Amino acid sequence: MTAALHEQEKINRAKAINYGEVSGIPDVWPIVAARYGNHLALYDPHTNPETKYTYGELATSISQFAAGLQRLGVVPGEAIALFSENRPRWMVADQGIMTAGAIDAVRGANSDKAELLFILNNSDSIGLVIQDLSVLDKIAGDLGELGLRFIILLTDEVAASETDLGGAKLLNFSELMALGAEQGAPTPVKLERDRTATLMYTSGTSGMPKGVMLTQSNLLSQIAGASSVVNVGPEQKVLSILPIWHCYERSFEYFVLSQGCTQIYTNIRTVKRDFKEHSPQYMVAVPRLWESIYDGVQRQFQSQPEGKQKLIRFFLEKGHEYITARRTLSGLRLDHLTSSTGEKLAAALKLAYLWPIYQIGDRIVFSKIREAMGGKVDFLVSGGGSIADYLEDFYEVVGIPILGGYGLTETSPITHVRRPWRNLRGADGQALPGTETAIVDPETRQPIPIGKPGLVLLRGPQVMKGYYKNAEATAKAIDSEGWFDTGDLGRLTDWGDLIITGRAKDTIVLTNGENIEPTPVENACLRSPYVDQIMLVGQDQKSVGALIVPNKEVLEKWAASKGVSMEDLNSKPIQDLYKQELKREISARPGYRPDERVGPFVLLEEPFTIENGLLTQTMKVKRPKVRDRYQETIDALYAQ
Repeated sequence: MTAALHEQEKINRAKAINYGEVSGIPDVWPIVAARYGNHLALYDPHTNPETKYTYGELATSISQFAAGLQRLGVVPGEAIALFSENRPRWMVADQGIMTAGAIDAVRGANSDKAELLFILNNSDSIGLVIQDLSVLDKIAGDLGELGLRFIILLTDEVAASETDLGGAKLLNFSELMALGAEQGAPTPVKLERDRTATLMYTSGTSGMPKGVMLTQSNLLSQIAGASSVVNVGPEQKVLSILPIWHCYERSFEYFVLSQGCTQIYTNIRTVKRDFKEHSPQYMVAVPRLWESIYDGVQRQFQSQPEGKQKLIRFFLEKGHEYITARRTLSGLRLDHLTSSTGEKLAAALKLAYLWPIYQIGDRIVFSKIREAMGGKVDFLVSGGGSIADYLEDFYEVVGIPILGGYGLTETSPITHVRRPWRNLRGADGQALPGTETAIVDPETRQPIPIGKPGLVLLRGPQVMKGYYKNAEATAKAIDSEGWFDTGDLGRLTDWGDLIITGRAKDTIVLTNGENIEPTPVENACLRSPYVDQIMLVGQDQKSVGALIVPNKEVLEKWAASKGVSMEDLNSKPIQDLYKQELKREISARPGYRPDERVGPFVLLEEPFTIENGLLTQTMKVKRPKVRDRYQETIDALYAQ
């Protein structure tokens, strides 16, 4: 299904800077610099000294970085790895690499050493741009056989001369920029829309990531798509907190910078202060951040005298009634998308009754919350996992719009997003212009009627070129007609709203946006003699949980030696034993990440078998079947 263009989308597109004729993202910066050259583009208030780039300075620095790379012999089509967390110089390096015609393979500096080395090797990178010396030290000892020609620091640090880098030339940021200044303007490179612009690595079933090839056209589609949804521009500010090497943050940054906004860098320690100090209009983040802000507000409420707490609760309750009636009247209740004339009349009467109460609550309570977030938020964007209903309700009550969306690294990433004029809570939005959505039977691949759940397939300008050096995985993901298999289950409303209902794939996405590949973690846990079978859970939760079938024979021996009763598998002594076992085995796993730690778990009496339908004939766990059977148990785990 391709959604018809809404009238507001046409207006937004008309107001946005038009990049329809450009061939690549690097072509954006001279255009926006010509319009907003003296306007502040990037600002990091947390560096010492503070880092700032106007649009004119940004365009000049990108050009100079590209010229420096060309002085080092970089030619179009070569790959350069870029390992760094958020900072203004990341954007200079990223776009400098593309301006030189090269492809960047990006990852965060805090990633596991083995993962970084895998990406360096898999991407065929001839050079490396890296955050600082401390990150370089982490991998320096293993660079000898990779044949890198150069390594560029994004700092001005000076490395010790005895550092062994396998023959690679080491330059700091200023040295590379000085080379570019000597070169002058970079040699022009003809960009082509269908050529690979970047490699973004996403988790694979083997435990090592796959390189997603995104083209210039893929990236440009995100600017065009976002321009139809919201109207942003100069004099507006955006807070940036998500890792820039995540596709979600990266595409949003390209969009807001293409329209002349000022991007301000923040972090989890300073974000609440930065909201107040900088009064941004926009921010994208994962549900965990919105939950953290909500928790902070609740703590503030609870510190008030009892009488004031009652008043706050009263206004929040009435506010919830108000927004529910408003959703009913506007046809934006997911549980009740169509309302009769009588129901709409009742909702209208309730709105009229509640309006003065809501206005008082806004002056006394809700406006204070908005002021704590700078007082100028036009909208927040939540992605990287489902946001809880109670958070959606709270932010809507206090007058801070949240737009949810859907997408994957393989789709650049945004395919669907809720519009300000159709913000259907609990849904994942309508398709971007030019994007097609098909819901099919997972087995037969035949279309499923509107409203019925099935496998989500997507087709559009944002779908990746493929997986780098992995034709088999590419063919499995994208069929001959260009449909991309998301691996997710979902349904469509009559209005084209996508509602994700589950995951056909195994990957677990936590509320902080982290992807957890369960199989390697489960395999580590199975090393414990006390674990017979295990399945990780935790989709859209704060932490990973587990359903565990204990090895009762081994457990009984331990219980007998400790004088512990086996009547209750979830007694404290047995629970403590399994906590210890899981912690030890997971933390000892190569490539271990803290997000992989198992939080809540339950010990099951019944094993997974072929006979009870929980194992395949090849003895693999049928995850959807297990989740269905134990859904109440899983819900209880996270309700504690």
